[in-house]
Amino acid sequence: MIRIALVLSLVSSLHGGVTLDIDAFGKSLGGWKSKGKQACDYDLSGAAYRTFKPEITPTPDGGIFASVRIDNRRGWLASDDHAILEVTIDKNGSIVTAQSNLALQGRTISSDVIRTGGTVGGAVPGVGAAVKVGADLTADLSSKLLREKVVEPGRVNFPAAVRHNYNLLFQAIRQGPDLAPQAAVEEKQDEPVQGPVLPATGAAKLDVKPQGQTIEIKK
Repeated sequence: MIRIALVLSLVSSLHGGVTLDIDAFGKSLGGWKSKGKQACDYDLSGAAYRTFKPEITPTPDGGIFASVRIDNRRGWLASDDHAILEVTIDKNGSIVTAQSNLALQGRTISSDVIRTGGTVGGAVPGVGAAVKVGADLTADLSSKLLREKVVEPGRVNFPAAVRHNYNLLFQAIRQGPDLAPQAAVEEKQDEPVQGPVLPATGAAKLDVKPQGQTIEIKK
């Protein structure tokens, strides 16, 4: 009799995936302790900033798009400035584009779209290219901010805060198998043996002699 068991379980598929380790990203900023554990507060270059948990959406090619809000906390008597950092990551874990904009109380400063290639954790050129994106992004924002003639430390250092978040976001990129249900697996079991048990082929033959005679075992 053959018994067939259909086993359906969650197993790792053969296709890799890319995502962001939100917990690791938050820990690198001091922990998600503000705004109902939705944001991190920290100081950088003598100014206070706040980063909110990234909003992540999938891209058509299997990658992800991450949008991060960063606030320049200017104190009780002034309204906060805001920045948005946007990073596109392909399915292989490579940063494709990065862009940022700053909102400084009525003035908006937007960077160019910075593009790159390479694979996270791969050869040095790939990582170096991603690092260069951060440098170019900061330089572009800083040059445009300079035209606004701002002098407040939190605003002057805002591009550096954006780059700080970009670097930590880059380090939080993770690649691994997607968890997806596999098709039902058909498992067959051996048919039970019927009738008397016969010796296996090649088994030793035993000849029994009458008592008192030598017993010879033929192999």
